[in-house]
Amino acid sequence: MSRNPFRPFIRRNAEAPEPLDLPSPPEPDLTGRNSLVNARLYVRGRCVATAATLEEAFSLMADHPEAFAWFGLYRPGKDEMTRLAQEFRLNPLAVEDTIVAHQRPKLERYEDTLFMVLRAAHYDDGNEQVLFGEVHAFTGERFIVTVRHSESPDLTRLRNDLEAHPQRLEKGSPMVLLRLLDIIVDDYEPVVRGLENDVDEIETEVFSGHAQASRRIHQLSREVIEFQRALRPLRQIIDTLRTDRAFTGLGVRRLQELRDIEDHAIALNERTDSMRDNLQSILQVNQALQTQRQNEEMAAMTQAALQQGETSRRIAAWAGVLFVPSLITGTYGMNFQHMPELGWIWGYPFALLLMLVSGLIMYLLFRSRGWL
Repeated sequence: MSRNPFRPFIRRNAEAPEPLDLPSPPEPDLTGRNSLVNARLYVRGRCVATAATLEEAFSLMADHPEAFAWFGLYRPGKDEMTRLAQEFRLNPLAVEDTIVAHQRPKLERYEDTLFMVLRAAHYDDGNEQVLFGEVHAFTGERFIVTVRHSESPDLTRLRNDLEAHPQRLEKGSPMVLLRLLDIIVDDYEPVVRGLENDVDEIETEVFSGHAQASRRIHQLSREVIEFQRALRPLRQIIDTLRTDRAFTGLGVRRLQELRDIEDHAIALNERTDSMRDNLQSILQVNQALQTQRQNEEMAAMTQAALQQGETSRRIAAWAGVLFVPSLITGTYGMNFQHMPELGWIWGYPFALLLMLVSGLIMYLLFRSRGWL
């Protein structure tokens, strides 16, 4: 029986592999759920076989030792990742990261395997927010395992594009990794455009006095920061890929493509830096406008209080003018029998004159004080 040349990448020794101590997935797996979306074998860039299960795929790989295999999984569970780890000798730390998910973008090499984590982003026009996804990739000399933890990105278009160009897919897992990085960065462009449009809308809302402007500024700032967390590590990832032994054999043209991806990422990062600075400026302007509006409201309230006080003072002054005549009228209206003025012939004119003079004196007094 001939020796299987694919044996270094497929673990089929008689000795049972050591069990991997891996964490349970964050969400419980459904019983019988198959997370394998697609598993295909390629020879010289053309698909020669498709498998529906991991075991079927491993069997096909044994039958086609010259083939390159591409596994696509969606939110795999512990058992599936353990099976893949045993078959391809994947590093337990990388497998643990894939099961737990929620990892930062990074690229790490574990002996013969590259492990890459990327954060995908999609702009939702309806809700005006950025939705983030996560994709992991394990690559060896003759296999690649892509793991998605969200609906985005849809790797079907990546697979279709590469299958339409067998000369690219013939180069194996490094080419798939390069094209995966390319579509992730390309998908960032509409996200940046959407965020820039939101920043323009925020400026309009701030100067129009929109009540929810501050809340929207903080929400948009968090989205920009989260997007930068996905974007900024790409430069380090690309620098590592450029010198990795898996990419040195791809040729000058592919390295130029990697450089183009890096330039695109740098340009996007500069635009997000500008957006973040603009948001800081808009926040400061919004705070200044809110302070100005509060000052104007306080000035208006103070003016209204002064006017109310002026009116109350005038009312009090007129009440004071009428108080003394009213007191005289009340005094002579008590109708006592023994009042000297009741029998005086000039009593009535004297009372009227007394009321008039007292009222005039009170008027002049309040007038001199500015109350009237």
